[in-house]
Amino acid sequence: MPQGVILCTASYDKTIRLWEPTTNVCSHTINYTDPQVNALCISHNKHLLAAASHNHIRLFQLATSDPPRGRTMKSRHTANILAIGFQQEDKWMYSAGEDGTVRVWDLRTFTCQREYSVSSNNHVNSVVLHPNQVELIAGDQKGYLRIWDLTEDKCAYKICVCKGTPIRSVDVSQDGRTIAVANQKGNVYIYHYKCYEETENNGVIRLIYQFNAHFNHYILKCKIAPNCTQLATCSSDSTVRLWDLSSQCRLQKTLNGHKKWVWDCTYNSDSSYLVTASSDLTAKLWDCNRGEYIKEYKGHAKAVVCCALHDTPVL
Repeated sequence: MPQGVILCTASYDKTIRLWEPTTNVCSHTINYTDPQVNALCISHNKHLLAAASHNHIRLFQLATSDPPRGRTMKSRHTANILAIGFQQEDKWMYSAGEDGTVRVWDLRTFTCQREYSVSSNNHVNSVVLHPNQVELIAGDQKGYLRIWDLTEDKCAYKICVCKGTPIRSVDVSQDGRTIAVANQKGNVYIYHYKCYEETENNGVIRLIYQFNAHFNHYILKCKIAPNCTQLATCSSDSTVRLWDLSSQCRLQKTLNGHKKWVWDCTYNSDSSYLVTASSDLTAKLWDCNRGEYIKEYKGHAKAVVCCALHDTPVL
């Protein structure tokens, strides 16, 4: 597998495709025999691709020249797994789903080490790991944001963001100071967060901006750029919008080019490019400065619902 840039997409057609980003060529196709993939994530060392679907997580080996081979991690989730991610050193990973739980998995034994429960009738739609590597931040179907402290093994904060309206996506900036929350009515909430490591005003989380980003259309994904200055929002209105986090969330660009819902997005490491996945059967690579797509990845037979990109050199 190429160890420079890894780009992959997953679709309702039950395939995962790995792409040569500069040539639009699909280098490998993984046939996924289970229900559709809901989320993709590439490990920090580029050795593994994780795919989450109904009840389980599959891990594919990327660190060889052979086609990716899969291993199924036995999951105790009892419904769709909607979000996954890797810890910085790839020693463990985390997941969340429609069964109302967030789980932590040991990648040495492929077993569940911790389980945090919201409730069986409340989906956890999104979860991210704070850069401090000891706090999991999750948004749920009933409009609540929770922060679990892994050191204390407890929920440190429960915040009512938009009671009764599902939170669809949550993200945290790489400096750990900004949390973005997006809901089903097109609203975005930006919080300033002082994590537990700061001795002054420990654990302060404060709402600083709130705005309607897509005029009451669903926001399906929000993503903060690695440079912490921009927020991307993907919507059912077929657009992606870029917001300036350094200037009171001013709208910078509207990315027009997809013809149907935009489900997912991910930035490259220097925040200059964005990859998006859409129901129009395509993924696109966008130049964020120009606001135009420069590459289009075609080949899926049904909606493309998630994507993953890793272009950071592994030391």
